[in-house]
Amino acid sequence: MASAAAPLSSIGLVGLAVMGQNLALNIASKGFGISVWNRSHEKTVATVARAKEEKVQAPLRGFEKIEEFVASLQKPRAVIILVQAGKPVDAVISQLSGLLEPGDLIIDGGNEWYTNTERRAKELQPKGLHYMGMGVSGGEEGARHGPSLMPGGPKEAYEMVKPILLKIAAQVDSGPCVTWIGEGGAGNYVKMIHNGIEYGDMQLIAEAYDVLKNVGGLTNDELAATFAEWNRGELESFLIEITARIFTKKDESGFIVDAILDKTGQKGTGRWTVQEAAELGVPVPTISAALDARNLSFMLEERRVAHKSLHGPALNAGAAVDKAQLIKDVKYALYAAKICSYAQGMNLIRAAGAKNGWHLRLGEIASIWKGGCIIRARFLDRIKKAYDRSADIASLLIDPEFAAEMNERQASLRTVVTLAISRGVSTGAFSASLAYYDSYRRDRLPANLTQAQRDYFGAHTYERTDKAGVFHTEWTQ
Repeated sequence: MASAAAPLSSIGLVGLAVMGQNLALNIASKGFGISVWNRSHEKTVATVARAKEEKVQAPLRGFEKIEEFVASLQKPRAVIILVQAGKPVDAVISQLSGLLEPGDLIIDGGNEWYTNTERRAKELQPKGLHYMGMGVSGGEEGARHGPSLMPGGPKEAYEMVKPILLKIAAQVDSGPCVTWIGEGGAGNYVKMIHNGIEYGDMQLIAEAYDVLKNVGGLTNDELAATFAEWNRGELESFLIEITARIFTKKDESGFIVDAILDKTGQKGTGRWTVQEAAELGVPVPTISAALDARNLSFMLEERRVAHKSLHGPALNAGAAVDKAQLIKDVKYALYAAKICSYAQGMNLIRAAGAKNGWHLRLGEIASIWKGGCIIRARFLDRIKKAYDRSADIASLLIDPEFAAEMNERQASLRTVVTLAISRGVSTGAFSASLAYYDSYRRDRLPANLTQAQRDYFGAHTYERTDKAGVFHTEWTQ
């Protein structure tokens, strides 16, 4: 292992699980000397060995003692933490804060609840330490070769590490996939909503697969060809690309996708997104439906029992379906539902920015998602341009270009939802997107009856369409 007498490292990293190890190698590969430390020293040894094997450009040095790790960093020091959210982060901060000096910086690169980041920043202020929360998206591959980075916190702290972040982020035609998001916990917040949008994207793709397979009767080979074709057009994205590949993978028992248990896990960021949307009064029905779908999938034993006693229409895969037309309709429906889902997510980010005074730039946020992250897609360039045309637009749905596309594709969305219902295939996210679209476009909703009910049982009052003021009716007289 390295000694502190060697040349000082540009940055340090604590936590060498999959994301931490790969991000450390990325930093060293881009020419920045890095020191690493992990609570279990075996992972430090493995990371140093991997750096030698991969012949990274700059020194990657591992330390067994955290004191020597901190001493190996050039001042002002910057340390990235990539450990499990919650108490483990607090524990590492406690160790580091006793060794760092005023002006040094701690960056949490995990998926953390944004108010925890703001709490920690306040706790470290008396010691003169900077603290940032930085969303890191892209999984193992992104961390190693270029993730999307969402740093939030003090602007001056971001400037300290900006040269490194610009180099290690994913690079696209519009530049590096990193920007300073805003003060406080803005970076963590935007990463949280990114993950919520990711939930929606994945569920919409899963429902498209369900309809094509169980209504249209497409084989795995046909599904692979269909998704590969979609990835050459407006739906081009990382998730569509990997979906096409998934349908081709086999082992000794056949196609792997058919052998995978239909029970989905989650790590909490989708749930946080829905909770935050409820708190701010921002509707996110597509993301909520995606979360519900994961929760329902987890009820596997209950579903197996219910399957024996609850009835519905027969799937009749391939029966009386024009396969080519169905593929076209599902493609258009997926694109329309995707517009609705992203509109919901961006509206939630905007509302949080207004509430917390973060002055978020939605176009820039969409731009840094174009590469490195899980939801990277051609589609995001369209979103960036929409916010360039009107930074304060109320919703992506009323951007002229997106509105025209929704008007063209909403018929296919209706066709797919209606067909799925008739065959007993659940399309919660597609249906939620359609309901969101239909509610948003109407100038009058049945909420007038809801208001009458609230006034009846609770004297909550109501407003009228024909006169100004607030009114209450004695309904029982």
